[in-house]
Amino acid sequence: MNIKGNMSVLELVEEMGKSGVLGAGRMYRATKLMADVMKDEDTKVFLSVAGPLVPGGLRNVIRDLINDGLVNALFTSGANLTHDLLEAFGGRHYSGIHEDDETMCAHGMGRIADLYTKSQDFEVFEKKITQIFLDISREKKNFTIREFLTALGNSIDDERSILHTAAKKGVPIYAPGIIDSMIGLQLFMFTQDHELHLDAPGDMHELSDFVFNSKKVAAIMLGGGLPKHYALASNLLKGGVDAGIQITMDRGETGSLSGAPLEEAKSWAKAKAGSKLVTVIGDVTIIFPTMVAGAREILAKP
Repeated sequence: MNIKGNMSVLELVEEMGKSGVLGAGRMYRATKLMADVMKDEDTKVFLSVAGPLVPGGLRNVIRDLINDGLVNALFTSGANLTHDLLEAFGGRHYSGIHEDDETMCAHGMGRIADLYTKSQDFEVFEKKITQIFLDISREKKNFTIREFLTALGNSIDDERSILHTAAKKGVPIYAPGIIDSMIGLQLFMFTQDHELHLDAPGDMHELSDFVFNSKKVAAIMLGGGLPKHYALASNLLKGGVDAGIQITMDRGETGSLSGAPLEEAKSWAKAKAGSKLVTVIGDVTIIFPTMVAGAREILAKP
């Protein structure tokens, strides 16, 4: 690799491509594949997001991809959507606090690695989400999870919100594990004395139609877990995805899906024979923004 002053991100990534099959070379191939699928009008891009990536700084990156029409469906945890709403309601994710965990708990703070939340922000979250639940349940009592998330997005006024932008752009968000989050906890509490029902299997009708009506599907998977599996498994009945990129720090030796090589998905027909697959091992909050910047440079070229 030759590193010079004033290099663009794409120039740096292209230099990384000279490292062959090592990590830098994988990031180069993943960046090129990302640009290829995003500029292909016949390919629908599924983005799956696991882990604390909204608190970790990727909120605007994900939101802008949706706003610019570069992502066609989002698969994520309820936690990332909770943190999106936390910021939409005026809360923040804090850094630079150096206290032990018991002291932080006593002071009403929660820790995510070296990021922090404040209980005051969650108190605002609880009050505002309950009002939204009241408002949407007056119009309708039964929602699929995707419909519910669209209703949430339409109920907030924050142009930087993932939920709001997806609703505005007509990009579906699928979060099959939403109950395992603060949104789910507040929904549980709300339904103690109000009527509001989520139909989890109902999403599969819409999602399967989406897959079957797409000429090709590419999955970009940030982390693993339920979002990764839902994005891949939704393509099973059509023989799998046509292309896939995953960024993970999990290992494959345990047999878990999160660390499984993408090639393994071919055995389950979750990735097609001959599909283009790239796995990059490393921290998503470092690798993905770099890849997005490089891919956007490629897309901007005439």
